[in-house]
Amino acid sequence: MNECTWLKEFSAAISICDKQGVLLDMNDAAEIVFEEDGGRELLGRNILDCHPEPARSKLAHIMDAQEVNVYTIEKNGKKKLIYQAPWYKEGEFAGFVEFSVDIPFNLPHFIRS
Repeated sequence: MNECTWLKEFSAAISICDKQGVLLDMNDAAEIVFEEDGGRELLGRNILDCHPEPARSKLAHIMDAQEVNVYTIEKNGKKKLIYQAPWYKEGEFAGFVEFSVDIPFNLPHFIRS
């Protein structure tokens, strides 16, 4: 997989899998997030095998349906936005990308016209 140089050191954790769920790549921040699970040694493994139920079934569903899944979590004293979305190659579904972004607990919300 071709790596964009700015993605490697981008502060949000970014991981990408193919349409079967095999982890293809991750940036440095994702390697740190998944360090306890093996970090870069997870490359080549199926991401479904890394998730317990009910998260595994939810992930399998969004992958099958090619749906976007967005939510927030709190873990280890940090609040994160998780954004999971399909990616495409030459117009065909190729897999999923996950962004995990640290966000403030009191995130401002603006309505713009």
